[in-house]
Amino acid sequence: MQTVRHGDADVLRKGTVMDEIRLKDYRCFREEQTAKLAPLTLLVGENSTGKTSFLAIIRALWELANDYRIPDFKEEPYDLGSFDEIAHFRGGRGGRAETFVAGFSTTRPNSHKRASKPLSKKFDVTFGKDGAVPVPVGRRFAFGDTWIEESFEEDSEKNHVYVLRAATHRGSWEKRVIRGKRYSLQDHTIPPHVHFSNSSIPGRNQAGDPEYEPREGSPPISSEDKEILREFPWFDLSLSGVRPFASAPVRSKPSRTYDPSRFTRDPEGDYVPMYLADVFTRRNRVWTELKRRLQEFGKAAGLFDEISIKRLGQRDSEPFQIQIRKAGANLKGPLRNLIDVGYGVSQALLVITELLRPDAPPLFLLQQPEVHLHPSAQAALGSLFCQIAGNERQIIVETHSDHLIDRVRMDVRDGSGALKPEDVSVLYFERDSLDVQIHSLGIDDEGNVLNAPDSYRRFFMEETTRSLGL
Repeated sequence: MQTVRHGDADVLRKGTVMDEIRLKDYRCFREEQTAKLAPLTLLVGENSTGKTSFLAIIRALWELANDYRIPDFKEEPYDLGSFDEIAHFRGGRGGRAETFVAGFSTTRPNSHKRASKPLSKKFDVTFGKDGAVPVPVGRRFAFGDTWIEESFEEDSEKNHVYVLRAATHRGSWEKRVIRGKRYSLQDHTIPPHVHFSNSSIPGRNQAGDPEYEPREGSPPISSEDKEILREFPWFDLSLSGVRPFASAPVRSKPSRTYDPSRFTRDPEGDYVPMYLADVFTRRNRVWTELKRRLQEFGKAAGLFDEISIKRLGQRDSEPFQIQIRKAGANLKGPLRNLIDVGYGVSQALLVITELLRPDAPPLFLLQQPEVHLHPSAQAALGSLFCQIAGNERQIIVETHSDHLIDRVRMDVRDGSGALKPEDVSVLYFERDSLDVQIHSLGIDDEGNVLNAPDSYRRFFMEETTRSLGL
């Protein structure tokens, strides 16, 4: 377990954030299926097979498990549309699914006194329809044989009834509370576990609020059961509210000159030049280390040998430029403006800066980071992922680059980074009529892809043939 400083706070890194994703009736994923995640996960497959939708649901689950906020399925860089565009369309008389379900599991080292070994925590959400918007209508948290579940149902008078169910090794119980005709889970922002605390909030055993009733022949809920539920190990995936970073496949264009402004993370990387200038000006030690790591990648990728910030005035508020130097065999080479050194350099810089900055988030969702990079740079990007994933953060990458994938396989084989075969997952998305099947593939000690269906090999052979113009 490694301690990493994020700003002024020490954060404990505890390995993989998510171990698997579960989906049913979501977009092109009809049948319930599970996809394995790892410190480094590569998403491959033809266009329009749900890879971007897969990234979007990961972000939505992260937010629901941490902040209990209603995910925005139209937030950049994922615009999935309304409920009717997200719930699976079964075709013909099957129609469109009335709900869709998504969930994840994570196995963490734990200090839960009732657990003798690490157990998998599971979190599942059922989404329903509120007008045109997909909203959670049920959540379930599980840890071993202990679970807590909340949902909304309608009674015969169309009242919304809040239902809270819970279970321990002794049995299961539920309570039902009428919330009126307009109440929904969208309004319920209090984590379910507080219902078992001493908080005097709606839903606890106040006057007129029902007690927990036994389910399925269980005994009455006891003080021991309530104590177990109070100690439920809730999800702590977010680091001080840091959200996953989700990149767009097409990133911002370089400019010859930048005007300083406030910077906040965005999928296209518009803020990155401002971030670099700010670190250069205000945080010398951070800039020295970040510059070293950026240049290390630049040299490995054959993109650049040096990066610098050129201020065009004496004050921080005045414009600046980003300059790049590419050395020759015997000559150092001049510093050139970022806009003059090729589009691939600026596109890569936006991604690798976010990956290498010291306050980077714990989870990255990247779409085609290899865009505009030549094959050797794509391969170098694969090596960078191998170096960063695991101890520092979890990286999930949608890619069409066999150069990137091959480098990952070879680095695992050669032990060039810290990743072992089990630390890499390859998810192959295969279309079957209106549905898509996700194949979870592994890598062995020799870098070979395991359990690959024949269509996976055909996919890469066809891509290779196309690239050669055959």
